Amino acid sequence: MSPEPEIPSGPQAGNLPPRLTASQPPMVAAEIPSDAAVPPLLSVRPEAKPSPLRQLLAILLSLGLALFLADAVVSLLDDSLILFLNVRVLTVLRGIVFLLFMLTGVVIYGLMGVTPMIPKRLFLPVTLFTPLAGLLIFPFVIYFFGRTQQIGWVMSFCQVILGLGILYLAQGRFKINWPLVAEKQLGTRGFSWLNLSLFLLLNVFVLVPVVAVYLAVCVSLAVEHSSEGFLALRPRGLTVQVRTYARSDGKKIQLFPMAHVGDRDFYRKLSQSFPTNAIILMEGVTDQRNLLTNKISYQRMATSLGLSEQQKEFKPNRDQVVRADVDIEEFATNTIDFLNLVMLIHAKGLSAETVMMLAQYSPPPAFEERLFDDLLTKRNRRLLEEVETRLPETETIIVPWGAAHMPGIARGIQKSGFRLTETREYVVIRFGSVGHRSKSARKESDNQKPE
Repeated sequence: MSPEPEIPSGPQAGNLPPRLTASQPPMVAAEIPSDAAVPPLLSVRPEAKPSPLRQLLAILLSLGLALFLADAVVSLLDDSLILFLNVRVLTVLRGIVFLLFMLTGVVIYGLMGVTPMIPKRLFLPVTLFTPLAGLLIFPFVIYFFGRTQQIGWVMSFCQVILGLGILYLAQGRFKINWPLVAEKQLGTRGFSWLNLSLFLLLNVFVLVPVVAVYLAVCVSLAVEHSSEGFLALRPRGLTVQVRTYARSDGKKIQLFPMAHVGDRDFYRKLSQSFPTNAIILMEGVTDQRNLLTNKISYQRMATSLGLSEQQKEFKPNRDQVVRADVDIEEFATNTIDFLNLVMLIHAKGLSAETVMMLAQYSPPPAFEERLFDDLLTKRNRRLLEEVETRLPETETIIVPWGAAHMPGIARGIQKSGFRLTETREYVVIRFGSVGHRSKSARKESDNQKPE
């Protein structure tokens, strides 16, 4: 082993470089050109704290989606039990879940106009499905009323499929994690005037007018379909179609659809159009035993709409009139009780007392069938019997009855050999002047009050 070289000391030592040790590697300085690109220093920023507002919004959206799925599943189960087993055990639960979802859905829909953070591709279908399904179901109920339960089942099934599809888009898989909507799926901007402006414009000038027109069309279809064309809604107003039926022996029957309230001119023109040699079979249930506690009257409705009541304005020639209706005692007891309740509400108006009475009313099983049998079928049958009795006495019989009776009466006389030969249309209520007449009627009523 060779000895270490001796390092000189003294004046000559200042000309030598310092001694390197093993723990100190040599420092090599490289000259960096002035025009070289120097990468910036990387700094680690502290992680941003989650926003409480975004957290709250994510929880609200998750709750809305969960309630939408719950409403879909409960509705499908309830419709299935009713449709296949005629069991109604989930109706109350269904109503509660539906109410909770609707309240949450309204809040979410309103927030979509305020903040762009809500992903509209996910929550526009969620918030709009129920109202759109309700609107879409109207035409099916009008033309396929007997299959309402089947239609409801299809709507519930579609809601389940839509809910699962949106859940998959929100989660990226079918495994459910809470919250259902993560914060990362929310938008970055908290507010946008453009978003709010477009939201208001689309709702006020597009959605509301379209829904109003659609509902008007559905109501028109329902009126015309249920009355088999005897009653119709036109742009000018509510109209009725007067039909003349003739038989090979020359006998004629004219069906005049009536409304309990309407324009005064309609009733007067109708009375003047009747042939003087015709027999008029009048509608009007009698009450010989005073079973009705409140008189049947439509005065309140007529006054509020600025219209006239049929009972006061429709006055055909008394010598031609024959009563062809039933007496109230021929109705079932439940029907009489229901009529008393309806007339009480009509006489007193809606109040806490009448609303409570209506809420406490519990109809018996098969009540609707018996009610329609009393109010329509039984009375139509009595009228047709009177028609057969009076035909030998005259060449023309006039039947000014309610529009709801006309389809059944028409089928009855057609079975007796009568065929449709002529139709005429009358306007019962003109839409343009209803509001004006209503104000005039209220002023006249105020002027007639004693001071």
